[in-house]
Amino acid sequence: MKNPKIVKTRAELKAAIAQANPGSLGFVPTMGALHAGHSSLFKAARDENELVVISIFVNELQFNDANDYARYPRQLEQDAQLAGEAGVDIIFAPEAHEIYHAGLPLIQLHSGSMGEVYEGASRPGHFDGMLAVVSKLLHLADPRQGEYRAYFGQKDAQQVVLIRRMVADLDYPVQLRLVPIVRSAKGLALSSRNALLSDQEKEAALVLHRAIGLVADRAAHNEPLNIEDAIGLFQMEPLVQLDYFVVVDPNTLQELAFNCQDTPFTGEGLILVAATVGQVRLIDNQPISA
Repeated sequence: MKNPKIVKTRAELKAAIAQANPGSLGFVPTMGALHAGHSSLFKAARDENELVVISIFVNELQFNDANDYARYPRQLEQDAQLAGEAGVDIIFAPEAHEIYHAGLPLIQLHSGSMGEVYEGASRPGHFDGMLAVVSKLLHLADPRQGEYRAYFGQKDAQQVVLIRRMVADLDYPVQLRLVPIVRSAKGLALSSRNALLSDQEKEAALVLHRAIGLVADRAAHNEPLNIEDAIGLFQMEPLVQLDYFVVVDPNTLQELAFNCQDTPFTGEGLILVAATVGQVRLIDNQPISA
């Protein structure tokens, strides 16, 4: 187990990276409250890079609910232990004033039409805030020489599409790596928010995985998707309120024209689902192909 070096400022992060002088650096941005899903990202970075750097920063700009921001878990000591077990070398854990040193930014990236649908429609401004901090963190963790890779989880699929587009549009010198979702033994996608669910709510939340599995199986067999059947599963779970269940193009996030029709599924798609279980909002997704 490593004992990660914890740095709090930009200058300390720059100095720590320069001292290591890595031939390759793997970077994983997080908001903390780490779990096994994060560990999979850290281990993927460890496998490919000489130096592994993560950030732990609860980004106010990604929250459109002040109460949600206030109650988000902050547990640096526990997070550092998990990070060390997964081979992390450096933890960048800044205060808000270190990231937004001139106050909340006046000039921000706009996520465009892809950031205004699905999660963006339910959480206005969320993706603009996400891009604001990820763009900063990618700059701050840049080793300036050697190979540079950043790791993101498939669970936040819409976020990944937007980051990939930002990196391409703005020519960031970083390779993006996507790591598959880590699930519980019963299929629930691991999330920091799962800790807020009661045992009964965790059982009810499994409907997200069942609904995805129903449609994914039909896609794999080149059958009509009939997503109304999947939506019907949510109507049988009184603790779960469905926000959306759609099948989209994995690159553009445009809803596939045939996903509500009776024609056989062909090609590739991405299932996106979001629902509130009790008081907790959960998301999940799965790429599909035939």
